[in-house]
Amino acid sequence: MKLRIGLIGLGDDWQTRHRPALQILHERFDVRAVYTAVSKLGETCAREFQADLMDGYRATVNRHDIDAVMVLQRSWHGWLPMMAAAEAGKAIYWAGEINLDPQKDEQVRSTIEKSGVAFMAEFPKRLAPATLRLRELMATQLGPPELIFCHRRAQCTNETPSTPTLDDIPFSNDRSDFIDMIDWCRYVVNREPCSVTSSARETTSANHYRSISRNFPPNAKGPGVTAQISCGDYIRQSWHEAIAFQTPSAMQICCKNGIAFIDLPSNLVWFDDAGRHLESLETEVPVGEQLLRQFHRTVTSLVRNMSDLNDVYRAAEIYTAAIESEQKGQKVTV
Repeated sequence: MKLRIGLIGLGDDWQTRHRPALQILHERFDVRAVYTAVSKLGETCAREFQADLMDGYRATVNRHDIDAVMVLQRSWHGWLPMMAAAEAGKAIYWAGEINLDPQKDEQVRSTIEKSGVAFMAEFPKRLAPATLRLRELMATQLGPPELIFCHRRAQCTNETPSTPTLDDIPFSNDRSDFIDMIDWCRYVVNREPCSVTSSARETTSANHYRSISRNFPPNAKGPGVTAQISCGDYIRQSWHEAIAFQTPSAMQICCKNGIAFIDLPSNLVWFDDAGRHLESLETEVPVGEQLLRQFHRTVTSLVRNMSDLNDVYRAAEIYTAAIESEQKGQKVTV
């Protein structure tokens, strides 16, 4: 079955992820309409895919020749394009920032659930070749995980910002990154955390840092796991050489029989008693293609899968619990 799709927004990953994947999977996807605030980019996209350039997201989702909508960038419209698509009965692929509040944005989940449409959130870290290979190694060589460290080192965007609040600038821009990393750890560990502890360094300078630690309880497959994720913009723009110096791995994971270091999307180094093993997975199926293949299966399946929507909200709930932990200065059960 060939899905007729409409594109809403063409974000930062359009050229490197979504465009190549749609070109490769042209037998599964037919781009019929494009709406984006950047007119020049929209014109180029519409011409390339022989689609219609639209002047609004509502006009796009209400077209009779559209089966699904791919929202590839979150704009000032917020969640409105996604809710409009759900009300129009169109399947949704959400690749915009997952910057939601699980309580304030509960209406979004309610609207999608009631609509009965298929929904998929883009979690590229899950389907990265290095992540998929890591899960194989955990099942065969490395054994169950025990400790996980994820870190994203951001670059300062403001040398003299105003005094931030607990969940305001600069961390508001990091919410989506934290939610993505929270989900990534849940996917790798393959169970739910039981508690979360978080701390943040807030100053009037450009140095900011947040660290969230989660505990996963033991089960029949392995021991308890501690996962720590952190993000900070503590390196100033003026420190040019420091910015690119020894960038930390996206994930370090210590398992029963060894340890692995992941650099997304396709580099994996792991160590066990036999020594060092270096794997480059550049020849594997690209992340964008993996994601769109999964979306096609999600839409065409006879069984409705709501796990992605629930995973988005679960990760957001854990992040909210982390903020509560900072406010109370104590561990919070999740």
